[in-house]
Amino acid sequence: MSKTDQKVVMVTGGTGLVGRAIQAVIGENDKHKDEKWIFLSSKDADLTDYASTKAVFEKHKPTHVIHLAAMVGGLFKNMSYNLDFLRKNLAINDNVLQCSHESNVQKCVSCLSTCIFPDKTTYPIDETMIHNGPPHSSNYGYSYAKRMIDIQNRGYHDQHGRNFTSVIPTNIYGAYDNYHLKDSHVIPGLIHKIYNAKKNGTDLTAWGTGSPLRQFIYSKDLARLFIWTLEEYDSIEPIILSVPEESEVSIKDIVHMVAKAADFKGKIVFDTTKSDGQHKKTACNNKLKRLLPDFKFTPIEEGIKASVDWFFQNYDIARK
Repeated sequence: MSKTDQKVVMVTGGTGLVGRAIQAVIGENDKHKDEKWIFLSSKDADLTDYASTKAVFEKHKPTHVIHLAAMVGGLFKNMSYNLDFLRKNLAINDNVLQCSHESNVQKCVSCLSTCIFPDKTTYPIDETMIHNGPPHSSNYGYSYAKRMIDIQNRGYHDQHGRNFTSVIPTNIYGAYDNYHLKDSHVIPGLIHKIYNAKKNGTDLTAWGTGSPLRQFIYSKDLARLFIWTLEEYDSIEPIILSVPEESEVSIKDIVHMVAKAADFKGKIVFDTTKSDGQHKKTACNNKLKRLLPDFKFTPIEEGIKASVDWFFQNYDIARK
């Protein structure tokens, strides 16, 4: 491949949880050695600003885009800042997709979330059910902003013939997550709490009853599936990237898995005055299994152990 027709993949949000995992997977495979991969951080461009977004596209001239950048947070941050989540994510998504169109990007793959699905629904949820009703009230701002990517992808395809698509991962965990004690997702938040409890000799307090059910996907598994989507998945329709339904576990189970991985011997307390959020959002991965039947997911105990070890070894550099 000549320099003029080199594949250039630009990853927004490239220094976060999924972006770092994609970097690691790319580095493990000689298949990508002739491609140029650019992993953007928030320092490279303000994606809420059109001019800044346009400038970074003109600088790197991507042929392909993986769009991960978003304002994100756990349950309690979402509940407090729904308007901010809506406005900032709408702006980011609109700028990235419009600049991808204007720059003649061959393919753009955006990252959605299972929280976009209706709160009142039947289970398991699948790709046809995204717009069937309002999302859960706890994170409606983030959810509606993410839903609109699917609408925009259809619009860019119908009006301009663009090959823009999206993936819907279930809960992601792994190295380089956000470990903030209040604003993080459940696994990284628990890892940080257990680190502190071990260090200080205190109990571990987990928020909520522990009863909600979730599917978790290891970040490196998701990275491999993102690359497959970019290279092989030829549809603008969203695709759920998830472990099977039978791999769903309770938050209580996750708490004990993290405690075991960290060799935590102290007392575990569930603070039932804290909200549980949505009880379940079981996702069906039949579409993925049909297209990629031989894909092997990392067992959750193995992934959690690797994630705990990474945080304990990299505490000083971890986002917290």
